[in-house]
Amino acid sequence: MAKGKKQFKIETPRGTISTYKVAKGNLKGRTIARLDWNPGFKPDKEKGFADAQEFVDSECIRRMAPETPRRTGVLIKSATLGTVIGSGEINQIAPYARKQYYEHKEKSQWFERMKNRHKDSILKGAANFVKSH
Repeated sequence: MAKGKKQFKIETPRGTISTYKVAKGNLKGRTIARLDWNPGFKPDKEKGFADAQEFVDSECIRRMAPETPRRTGVLIKSATLGTVIGSGEINQIAPYARKQYYEHKEKSQWFERMKNRHKDSILKGAANFVKSH
């Protein structure tokens, strides 16, 4: 069954390292390095990863459609209806989807065939979402 959207957690955002010399106190004369975290890094990257996951899910469904066996089109629509875009899972909810996926004479394992043909362009598009944040 479909889950909700995948939540990405980034715990160590990038920051800046600055050094300074201590002028007073018992540490006088020592050099200290300080790491300041960028507070906007975590939400920006989480949003970028979530957007990239939504892109991957929708592109996989779109590019799977021509590879999917089609008699009435229900099998193709079941991927759209059974999937929460952004969850990282594509679910085809037609009752006969599993049998068609593994046993169809000409168009079995349509996701794997789609992945072999379009993996590079999908990954490139997802990388653009992560880079933009």
